[in-house]
Amino acid sequence: MTIKTGDKMPVGAFKTPTAEGIKEIKSDEFFAGKTVVLFSVPGAFTPTCDARHLPGFVQHAAAFKAKGVDIVACTAVNDAFVLGAWSKAGNVGDTVTMLADGNGDYVRALGLTLDGRGFGMGERGQRFAIVVKDGVAVQVLIEAPGKFEVSSAEHVLSVL
Repeated sequence: MTIKTGDKMPVGAFKTPTAEGIKEIKSDEFFAGKTVVLFSVPGAFTPTCDARHLPGFVQHAAAFKAKGVDIVACTAVNDAFVLGAWSKAGNVGDTVTMLADGNGDYVRALGLTLDGRGFGMGERGQRFAIVVKDGVAVQVLIEAPGKFEVSSAEHVLSVL
């Protein structure tokens, strides 16, 4: 079943690249007591994700903070090493927390998988953004196939 507004975020875990190495983050701890914008891309370094999706959130990081967002996080069905390299290549710094969902377990729990086999990518996460307050999804913005509109940083800012 696909997550919807008002649902509690599923329990799961991510891997995140840090200066000390790869660390595990438990989702229930990550979302607890905070306002988080979680956005998903089909893959690191892929055209729209690399040129527009991630850069938009990096560019508007201060605007998200000004609207009360504690953390902006990006997830992808890639391993933490790939997300670490993408973060460095995109000059992300500490503006966006990179959350690797290497096996797609978390997007599967959200009901937001994407069949990318036609592109040689296997099962991935759909392009989406979820505004989470204290572990509850308060905005669920899922892109139509092939679109990049409702999950953009600019659109998410407009609905906060």
